[in-house]
Amino acid sequence: MNRDWGKVFIAAGFEVLWVIGLKHAYDLWTWLGTAAAIGVSFFMMIRAGRTLPVGTVYAVFVGMGTAGTVFADIVFFGEPFQWLKVLLILLLLGGVVGLKLVTHEKPEEKAEGGETQWRGCI
Repeated sequence: MNRDWGKVFIAAGFEVLWVIGLKHAYDLWTWLGTAAAIGVSFFMMIRAGRTLPVGTVYAVFVGMGTAGTVFADIVFFGEPFQWLKVLLILLLLGGVVGLKLVTHEKPEEKAEGGETQWRGCI
């Protein structure tokens, strides 16, 4: 697995944590943990978007975060299990996997001094 896709998976994992934190934070420390999870999540997603197509990164990030949040709700917070919900999440994950499989990474171009050069970026 490519290192940049690993960043997307880490970002999605932290997304699950901060979404849960938004619902369950109750004091300064839990809110700080939620804020830290938001920071790590978006930092990793932005880093992955430097070399992978941003639309695909975002779709994978949101899809995995959604599936992870639903899974956590069922397993840890007593949300009722529904087969239709699970099938729809699997359909969503199938689309995410499909996007990953058809996405080709952009080769990095190195400028003088070892800096990465990004063409077309503002």
